[in-house]
Amino acid sequence: MKNSKYLYANICIAATGGLLFGLNMAGIAGANDLIRNEFNLSATSLGTVAALLTIGCLIGALFTGKFAERYGRKPVMKIISLLYIISSLGCSFANSASLLAVFRILSGLAVGATSVVIPMYISEISPAKKRGQLVSMNQFAVTIGILLAYVADYLLIGLGDDSWRYMLGVPAIFGLLFFILLLTSFPESPRWLLASGKENEAKKILLKLAGKATVEKELPEMKNSIELDRNKSKASFSELFKGKTGKVVLIGCLIASFQQITGINAIIIYAPDIFQSAGSMQSDSLIQSILVGVINFLMTIVAIWLVDRKGRKTLLLWGAAGMILSLGFLSYQFASGALNNLAIMISLLLYISFFAASFAPVVWVVISEIYPGRIKEMAMSLSTAVVWLCSFLTVQFAPVIKDQLGLGWLFGIFAFFSVLSYIFVKFFIPETKGKTLEQIEIELR
Repeated sequence: MKNSKYLYANICIAATGGLLFGLNMAGIAGANDLIRNEFNLSATSLGTVAALLTIGCLIGALFTGKFAERYGRKPVMKIISLLYIISSLGCSFANSASLLAVFRILSGLAVGATSVVIPMYISEISPAKKRGQLVSMNQFAVTIGILLAYVADYLLIGLGDDSWRYMLGVPAIFGLLFFILLLTSFPESPRWLLASGKENEAKKILLKLAGKATVEKELPEMKNSIELDRNKSKASFSELFKGKTGKVVLIGCLIASFQQITGINAIIIYAPDIFQSAGSMQSDSLIQSILVGVINFLMTIVAIWLVDRKGRKTLLLWGAAGMILSLGFLSYQFASGALNNLAIMISLLLYISFFAASFAPVVWVVISEIYPGRIKEMAMSLSTAVVWLCSFLTVQFAPVIKDQLGLGWLFGIFAFFSVLSYIFVKFFIPETKGKTLEQIEIELR
């Protein structure tokens, strides 16, 4: 029991980074119109300001794995917490669109780094039988952050034309909390310590995290895997694209891309605008967006409950099928012009439900599990960079497609990619439920 409390306490601290991830992604949702009016932006320019965060995410994701490998997971998290504070305050006080864009990129660096190091850290401190559930806690924290962002936007919208500044300043408070929590007895990853030659320290942390029985079972496997990696030559970036390793990396990158090109971040960021297009008033659209956040939050709990029971592949297939149906209906509604506000809201909530119970947490679980230790940092950085590249393209062009072709086309495109994601998962994604990281590596070889 004592071990479980220590394990869950540290996972909650790490997942605070996920909460900040969600706050930064969704915080601009209620501020879009205000920012557009403040700086007189076109739809393309607004899309760029919103999407620049994802460019920072891409850069942060590419380099974080290397820093985490060299300096450890904990120091990287401390830097991330400071980036959240600085970028949030910078966005809040920006007096031009250019300055806002700069701090959005900085915020993105923190989000991108979070999306690499937090799943990596949690997967390394979690016992095999609970790993899927525990890695999903990061996505659970992301949904809490998204919900908090929508609630904050609704509460702050009445403060006038400058209310967007308060909305974008909220993450600074939680960034400070994250930094303070990291200064407590929060431990370094025992796998990283073991790989760095600090076996005694790694063993002490493992004993506190999992207990003696688990350590006796998993520590020899861990040491053997690290020793095998150490005896091999240092992995190069080009190796990620060759042979069997290249195949595994391709699988990880493609499933990462499908998580985004099925539309989630565009819908999260532009949810109030979508509801207004269906006929809702601005205040009503923000309340409806809060409902999106609540459903996202609740269905992530379902995913956490099911991921180690039903398996990763099963959840992904269910999720893709549900997304196809709900996006297809949304496309029909907007293309036909016969808009039914209630039907649109229900369909959008169904899409969020299926995504939150599948692709949202499970993709991070899969890419944290399938890569061999020798290439894990680089491969996770690459896969996460793909996530953010696809997110940038989705968020950047969503308002442009909406303005020029209509929401019917936008949802139709997302539905098409959902069909492709179902086919890909069906034939190419392996089941990793209940297996140690070492077992997964051997099987994929």
